[in-house]
Amino acid sequence: MESGEYIFGNPDAGIVLIQPVDGHSLRDIEPEVSEIRKLTDKDFCLQCVRVENWNDELSPWEASSVFGKDGFGGQAEETLKKILGLTVDKSKIYHIGGYSLAGLFALWSAYQTDIFKGVAAASPSMWFPGFTDYMKAHVIQTGAVYFSLGDREEKTRNPVMASVGDRIREAEGLLKGQEIKTVLEMNPGNHFTDVGLRTAKAFAWVLSQ
Repeated sequence: MESGEYIFGNPDAGIVLIQPVDGHSLRDIEPEVSEIRKLTDKDFCLQCVRVENWNDELSPWEASSVFGKDGFGGQAEETLKKILGLTVDKSKIYHIGGYSLAGLFALWSAYQTDIFKGVAAASPSMWFPGFTDYMKAHVIQTGAVYFSLGDREEKTRNPVMASVGDRIREAEGLLKGQEIKTVLEMNPGNHFTDVGLRTAKAFAWVLSQ
């Protein structure tokens, strides 16, 4: 196993879930895997890919900071190249997903390649500047997309992040208009509530498609 790659579940399973993580979110993975198993009887392998700079490595293009001091470096293309190295066995089915900016990255990835059968975007950062315009100008290459959002996430004083509700509903409508299997599930709480559970629900949904 290469440094920065963590395998959970059955490594021989025919279905592979791929999820970018950092050191903090990695701690939620074992409960997440347990919850996926409760929600589906599908056998799967979850491959977590460690990223060191969350804002840079998962952002599709450069953008200024919307909170704190750190902006976004736009290095998603390099991260996706590493992830595609995990999808060389064409006999397997691959899904990609993640939480927050990793959820946005997963969605963006499905515009770059057709290798992912489904996208599990749990509370994705749909407020990211220009992303829904990108969706309007490009064609997604997957057949199923799960969105979720906490019911308090758009109730914030930050005007950019407060747009997340409008943007995610716009994205849902766009994909449904393109006849992509799409669902938007609302969850109680803010962005930091039940991260592992929300991600598990996202992956369980794409496994059922």
